[in-house]
Amino acid sequence: MTQTPGLKFFAILLAALSLSIGWGVRGNWGHEFGAMIPGALAAMAVCLTSGRPDWRERVAYFAFFGALGWSFGGSMSYMQVVGYTHSGHFLSMAYGFACLFVIGFLWGAIGGAGTALPAVLDRQRLTELFPPIVVLFLLWWLQGIVPAVLLGGGIVAPSDLAWMKWNDTDWIAALLAVAAAGLMWVVAPQLRRACSLVLHMSVGWWVAFLGLVVWLDLRMTPPRGDNWAGMLGMTAGMLVYFWRQGLYSVVFASLATGFFAGLGFSGCNAAKLAGIATGIETNWHSLLEQSFGFVSGIGVALSMGLLSTRTPRLPDEPTVRGWTGPFAVGFTLVVITFLNIRKNVQAVWLLNKSVPESMYGIPIQWWFDAAYLAMAVVVLILILQHEHQPLAARSASWLGRGQLLYLVFLWWIVLGNLSRVLPFHPQRLVTEGVIHVNACICTMLALLLPREEDSVELQPASDHRKLCAQAALVGFAGAVAAFALEIAVTRGIYGDSPAGYAGKNIRFGPNATTQSR
Repeated sequence: MTQTPGLKFFAILLAALSLSIGWGVRGNWGHEFGAMIPGALAAMAVCLTSGRPDWRERVAYFAFFGALGWSFGGSMSYMQVVGYTHSGHFLSMAYGFACLFVIGFLWGAIGGAGTALPAVLDRQRLTELFPPIVVLFLLWWLQGIVPAVLLGGGIVAPSDLAWMKWNDTDWIAALLAVAAAGLMWVVAPQLRRACSLVLHMSVGWWVAFLGLVVWLDLRMTPPRGDNWAGMLGMTAGMLVYFWRQGLYSVVFASLATGFFAGLGFSGCNAAKLAGIATGIETNWHSLLEQSFGFVSGIGVALSMGLLSTRTPRLPDEPTVRGWTGPFAVGFTLVVITFLNIRKNVQAVWLLNKSVPESMYGIPIQWWFDAAYLAMAVVVLILILQHEHQPLAARSASWLGRGQLLYLVFLWWIVLGNLSRVLPFHPQRLVTEGVIHVNACICTMLALLLPREEDSVELQPASDHRKLCAQAALVGFAGAVAAFALEIAVTRGIYGDSPAGYAGKNIRFGPNATTQSR
């Protein structure tokens, strides 16, 4: 049997560095939009190196669902949890490491599932997910627009909208997800299977939030937001749906990636604390984020590499919902980049006086949005023209097209992130400098590693439920061992002394800095 291409060392390295780059950049832009970047990059990386021609035809779908899956974790607050591990207070420190594992697991679990969907679902089932997702996107867009219009027009005062920040959670977005899925359930009965996934996740969000936070008053990072509970419910609802649908391979990818991400977040934080003890002055938090992304990327690579030999070849099917492919390309190249890079204007460029507040009476943000809109129109025209008559620039194989999509997105993001930190300062070398070098390595690997002649010898059909059980057992055992090691190392270095590099955060005892309410 030939060695599985996706499990070769450099294939794993490409996925790990891709997610590391994305996480390093996400640290600057933050939240759900920023978290889309590592998801898209890692998903495209494992697709290109899989040795599966049927996967490579879906590279845009990998980017889209990888980005969407990893985005949800961006709603969770974790800086205060990191602070607990710096506190020197034993219970708070142990609590912090445990919570970091939970946050990392939830982040990676949905991210891993999203990455696996294009590798497992047939075209009918994959593309039927798009209509409810698009409707939900529109509702979420209106959710952001309406309050801004009301506030900007002086129609309401900020205090009038305080009710929208219930425990600083995304409860409105979760409610809109229920509404979108319910609406599509009624008007498009043929899409009920897809709507069911959205309902499982959104209802799961509400069950966990109401049960854990509202009823039991369990709060992970008071007074910060409680989206962690909603994420726990979403993950549980998602896993229940996939298990009921017999999609055990997706459950495996979710569990495996989740455990790697959990171990990465808590373990890399312990390594960061050990690094701080050396006295070296650097951006330790960025190193935590990039190393967390690296470890999580290993989880994505290993789980998808195993699935590349254990999932049947996707059938050649007639085009169904042909618009979804161009939509996925446009979303990756234009929407993800726009949602993140536009933050540079208000957060950095105006503060640094790199741009004027307005030009010819028009706010500079509008100029930026108009410029991006012009580019989006061009991209849309080119995509539509290519569907009608293939462009010479995209006449390459699916591997070549995938490499082009990966590299354009990679450097678009890297340069957009660099423009955020200009003028450049020496301390940025550990962030943008490392990201640039890693992007150069990824460029070389993405072009040299995959080969048209790559092939995978598929194994006989097996029961993926056993694979899920093995992932859960090994992952849980690894989590317990890592937790003990993290505490032993940190206590051995610092004892009861705080590590510094974080605010004073103590969760328990008479000196607690946070309260439940």
